[in-house]
Amino acid sequence: MPEVNGFNIFQIILVTFLSSVILVPISKKVAKHIGALDYPNERKIHKRVTPRLGGLAIFASFLIGYMLYGNNSPQMLSVLIGSFILILMGMVDDINPLSSRVQFLFHLIVSAIVVFYGKIYLTEVSFFGINILFSTPVAYTLSIIFIVSLISAINLVDGLDGMSSGIGIIYFITISVVAYLLGRFTGLEVILALIMIGSLLGFLVYNFPPASTFMGQCGSNFLGFMVAVTSLIGFKTTTFISVIIPIVILALPIFDTAVSILRRLLKGQGITEPDREHFHHQLLKMKFSPRTSVIIIYLINILFAAVSVFYVLGDNMLAIILYVLLMILLLFIVLKTDILFEHKKRKKNE
Repeated sequence: MPEVNGFNIFQIILVTFLSSVILVPISKKVAKHIGALDYPNERKIHKRVTPRLGGLAIFASFLIGYMLYGNNSPQMLSVLIGSFILILMGMVDDINPLSSRVQFLFHLIVSAIVVFYGKIYLTEVSFFGINILFSTPVAYTLSIIFIVSLISAINLVDGLDGMSSGIGIIYFITISVVAYLLGRFTGLEVILALIMIGSLLGFLVYNFPPASTFMGQCGSNFLGFMVAVTSLIGFKTTTFISVIIPIVILALPIFDTAVSILRRLLKGQGITEPDREHFHHQLLKMKFSPRTSVIIIYLINILFAAVSVFYVLGDNMLAIILYVLLMILLLFIVLKTDILFEHKKRKKNE
């Protein structure tokens, strides 16, 4: 059985899973007590008041996993400091929403902490045999942009029961599989990925449609942060994770985020202004149920993850073909739905 730090990987996942399963009901009670509740409205899909501090349980089970299976290091200390800040900020936002500017400021602060103090930053990019080395100022800047962007991406796509947690699980499993295939199953990014898999799986028990709790801002911030950090640690400590891999695995949320920003700019709206035109909304308009919609999103993400695995295994041609086909699928969705441009015929029918 594969081991990390002398521990069986299934033990790590099982312990964090059970911790999360036990802690989520507690987080629901805390959310109700302090008023961290999500109320239904015309833009939202859920129909009942739902507690939204599930991210607190994810973070707590993550801490349990780290204390049992992790090692101390300046890198990890910076990750913990950044995580604490994001969780606290997210809890405040889940009770009384903060402005996008304040949130962005905190995202910059935690990004700077892991980059400058933890020395977690992108020094080299490798794809298709091309290696690009960055100077220190460029490396710092790109890494901060990378972290902030991924936090924002996970926040923007967290609009359907089970979506963000499922995407996160697929991402961390893929990172672990890639590490194992390349014989680099000892890095900090691997232990963090395994802990996150268990923590998210336990939360998904309650978050899969119909959800009884949401991860909230504290959860989506933390998840986006951990996705970014594990990617950058892989860049920093080894060269096995090229820039292609995390981008491909997260192609769907990145695509949805980019299209959402462009759509709002075309309509003259603020880029952070919420709407009902995200990818998952398009699936719902096609009369898919919330559960079927999230499963479709999972399958698309799994296909993108497969591209990464084929790329790592050296089958670049198959990876490129599969990736091109998936991008054609996304382009078809853009043209056939209202995700970017509102169709006049559909508007008249409505």
